[in-house]
Amino acid sequence: MSQKPLRVLHFYRTSFPDTMGGIEQVINQIARGTNKLGIETEVLSLTPDRNACTVEIDGYLAHRAPLDFQIASTGFSASAFFRFSQLAKKADIIHYHFPWPFMDVVHFATRVKKPTVVTYHSDIIRQEHLIKLYRPLKRRFLGSVDRIVATSPNYLASSNVLQLFKDKVCVIPIGLDKATYPQPLPDRMRFWLEIVGQKFFLFVGLIRYYKGLHILLEAAQGTDYPIVIVGAGPIEVQLKKQATQLGLRNIHFLGYQSDGDKVALLKLCYGVVFPSHLRSEAFGVSLLEGAMYGKPMISSEIGTGTTFINIEDDTGLVVPPSDPLALRQAMRYLWEHPEKAADMGKRAEERYWQHFTADQMVRSYVDLYNDVISQHHDQYR
Repeated sequence: MSQKPLRVLHFYRTSFPDTMGGIEQVINQIARGTNKLGIETEVLSLTPDRNACTVEIDGYLAHRAPLDFQIASTGFSASAFFRFSQLAKKADIIHYHFPWPFMDVVHFATRVKKPTVVTYHSDIIRQEHLIKLYRPLKRRFLGSVDRIVATSPNYLASSNVLQLFKDKVCVIPIGLDKATYPQPLPDRMRFWLEIVGQKFFLFVGLIRYYKGLHILLEAAQGTDYPIVIVGAGPIEVQLKKQATQLGLRNIHFLGYQSDGDKVALLKLCYGVVFPSHLRSEAFGVSLLEGAMYGKPMISSEIGTGTTFINIEDDTGLVVPPSDPLALRQAMRYLWEHPEKAADMGKRAEERYWQHFTADQMVRSYVDLYNDVISQHHDQYR
């Protein structure tokens, strides 16, 4: 008699195919990876598309509930309560992705008593006043779940919230599957070579307040290193205005690019610069992509996963946050020491294969799922 496959439900405010950010990419990597191991995985998220339907992505089902409104970047949906309740009843384990306050409300309102895992992607940093109102619900929610996953030992050590629940926290680093990244066509490689040249620093990511790109622009003053910025976001226009005011001619704003073009630029670049200066940058998936393609990295020490990916003087250079001079000096050092930069890139790729593959991440989650389900059954037997 064959054993019934494990069924997992992921719940987060956004997911593929609606948005393609770092957390969404992590959910996709976990879902597609566990699916290959015979686990039936479904994802529930919100969507602004009122006509959106359930779609199959990489072998798993992505369900979308209509988004009704947002407050402080937190999406709300009346229909999500019923949809979550339906899907949760069929699941063996619920996998939440924090932070999302509406998720906490749904968790308690639906009263689904299933084993629960939370991946703790980030503290809530920006909404200082609203967090005071949310704090009791947050603590009750995190206290009610079976296990909490931190994405790096650095973040576990530096998060006051995680320290409150450290007895039930484990660390599973985010992993990427390099085989899922497209191989860029030779003509696209030549296309980008003609535009950005053979030696340039690369930033990839959403252009948000905590990415520290304004610091990077200040650091670029007085240099002629080409710096390529790939991504779009709410402060893009503001940054372009800053670059113009500073008289910078070595900055290339390329906007959003396809995965194929992003890989082409990752392969071509001299090094990856990642100036995020606030703890809102809890891990740095695009920084990890730089390591995956064997590039030396520059990042800031903010007590998060960025310094778990990038080890000072080993895989790259680590500078104080919000320090344009230190960032400029780090770029100059790599630029003027190509052999050391190349060695750092090799060690970065080695570290990726040792610690950050999707296969390692997925198998760690499967072990955690089985452990939580076993403990849950023993508890309620």
